[in-house]
Amino acid sequence: MIASTVRKPLFGVTLLTLSLFLLLFFFTPFSFFSDPSVTFNSSRRERPEIWSIRRLAEWRPCNWWLQPRTNALPAQANGYIRVDCYGGLNQMRRDLCDGVGIARLLNATLVLPKFEVAAYWNESSGFEDVFDVDFFIQQMKGFVNVVKELPIEIASKDPVRVDCSKRKGQFDYVESVLPSLLKHGYISITPAMSQRRDRYPLYAKAALCQACYSALRLTNTLEKKALELLQAIPKPFLSLHLRFEPDMVAYSQCEYSGLSFASAKAIEAVRVDRKPWTGETARIWRNRGKCPLTPNETAFILKALTIPTNTTIYLAAGDGLMELEGLTSVYTNVVTKSSLLSGEDFTTMHGNTKAALDYYVSINSDSYMATYFGNMDKMVAAMRAFTGLYKTIFLNRKAFALFTSQGLKGKELTEALWKVHRDDFIMGRGSALPDCFCEFNL
Repeated sequence: MIASTVRKPLFGVTLLTLSLFLLLFFFTPFSFFSDPSVTFNSSRRERPEIWSIRRLAEWRPCNWWLQPRTNALPAQANGYIRVDCYGGLNQMRRDLCDGVGIARLLNATLVLPKFEVAAYWNESSGFEDVFDVDFFIQQMKGFVNVVKELPIEIASKDPVRVDCSKRKGQFDYVESVLPSLLKHGYISITPAMSQRRDRYPLYAKAALCQACYSALRLTNTLEKKALELLQAIPKPFLSLHLRFEPDMVAYSQCEYSGLSFASAKAIEAVRVDRKPWTGETARIWRNRGKCPLTPNETAFILKALTIPTNTTIYLAAGDGLMELEGLTSVYTNVVTKSSLLSGEDFTTMHGNTKAALDYYVSINSDSYMATYFGNMDKMVAAMRAFTGLYKTIFLNRKAFALFTSQGLKGKELTEALWKVHRDDFIMGRGSALPDCFCEFNL
């Protein structure tokens, strides 16, 4: 009798426990059994599509930037600043964003930036040829004052050049630049390559973020051409920013075996004094992730990440890519802007306007991958995060070099590459920079 009374409660507890377990198993969205960190034997279970894995963290615009302005602009500015921008489009865009933050920091009125005219970049486009000036001015209201034209008493003068571009470390604009601004009233700067934006007051950081991600819209003509290009690409598609041009490889000081004679000759022609590393130094350099991925290596990683070989890939790249057949022999549906667009208005475009097309397509693509982490990649990833598009991965050059140096091949290499990129994607690594974005745990 006593045994009977004890057994019934135990049975009830067991039944309740089993019921709770089954509820957790079927209705918990991220149970142990769906945890991507749990390793399964690849021969027993095929790897899922990389994009299907649940993320644990995302980068989103910080609230302090998006909230209404609480710091009104001072009634009187300290002078005028023009930002002089150099390099490719996305490097110039980065300099402009920094310049806006500096102008707000120093309480200066911003003059429309000057884009470098450079034969090296096949470039003659100015700021107003790429971006909608009126939209930029309108969007920056309340953050920083922007003018198209200077007052008559200043317009006849050239700005006093204040060189910040080579400054490194804890460069302080208030101490180093403000005195010149107060003295001359009109200065031009190129922002320092390395700076501590975390020391900016929030109102200056907000101006920088607003300029980068809300105020820069392509001109109507350029946006129309970019939209035409976007609509011509078969959907869905992956935008791939591949960097394997002669100057890129030469600058990296990396040596590659098995390149064609034409590629080797093109690299040697632009090496100048940047000779490739050799011996142990070359091994260390490569294992630090300093060597650009070849198209063939890129194709191998894409396959490791379960990207189907019939995927439509938009190649977001300039002219001069080498060894491209290493990619196109595996992924046969590769398209470019030159293969999809025609007409005089496209053939007469220069570096900046062509780069703007790649940027527009990439921020609107179904997914985005890059073989490098350069200025374009940082801007594209951040803009995709800004609009809620998180299918973004930067191919891990360092991991690829380390695994191959350890002798991994075939299935072992594929599995190792899958795991490291899976972990990067889960944690949202590289999907945005912390200047304007904050991490949110999901």
